[in-house]
Amino acid sequence: MAVTYVIANQKGGIGKTTTATTLAGILGTKGKTLLIDADPQGNSTNTYQALIEDQATLYDVMVDSDALPIEEAVQHMPNGDIVASDPLLAQAGKMLDGNVEGLYRLQDALELLEGYDYIVIDTAPSLDVVLYNCLIAADQVIIPVTADAYAMQGLSKLNETIKAVQKRQNPKLEIAGLLLVKYAGRSNLEKNVKEEIREVADQIGTRLFPTAVRECVKTKEAQMNKKLLIDYAPNCTTMQDYQEFVEELLECEAGNAHA
Repeated sequence: MAVTYVIANQKGGIGKTTTATTLAGILGTKGKTLLIDADPQGNSTNTYQALIEDQATLYDVMVDSDALPIEEAVQHMPNGDIVASDPLLAQAGKMLDGNVEGLYRLQDALELLEGYDYIVIDTAPSLDVVLYNCLIAADQVIIPVTADAYAMQGLSKLNETIKAVQKRQNPKLEIAGLLLVKYAGRSNLEKNVKEEIREVADQIGTRLFPTAVRECVKTKEAQMNKKLLIDYAPNCTTMQDYQEFVEELLECEAGNAHA
């Protein structure tokens, strides 16, 4: 059974897609990994150069009344396996809203999927039916945050949503931790916000991962060239930090498994 990670934060522009694609790339060196792009903007889909025309996407999996097998939506691309997003996915929430069964579409699809060790889900900066699907289908949530004045914006609502899903639909769901990204650590503001984020993590019963991910120009270059960071710049500082983060993530997972 695959371990499923959801990358989520209600705030946009904080590096969810970079975290999702880089995590998928690193996990791909450790086991068979699938990336699911659940963001209608399709940034992960674009990075993987996946198709959306004449190709089943996550939208089809979510709204197809005949329960389209998710295997039919998996594309085997040079960057790895992906279930692509589609701009139409923004409409899926409206189509499934009020339909209790609609909350479990992704979970039902993934329960029939075989052959993967890890599944990583990139999400949109919104609290909608699609995100609920992702949380219900997941094992762990990773929340990227930035050390700026608005870092905590939306965290409380996201935490409330996760708590509701844990209580009603997915009791095994855990917050793996908050991941500080785009971090320089040079200013007092950043250092102060980092401590505030650590306190918030304690308050919601999780942790701030020890490794803070620094930003370097190679990250944007990789995006422009539609490459995974692990392939484009495996030795850059950002990649080194993500490698350390993944080791922390897997160590914690192994510890929980033996607890």
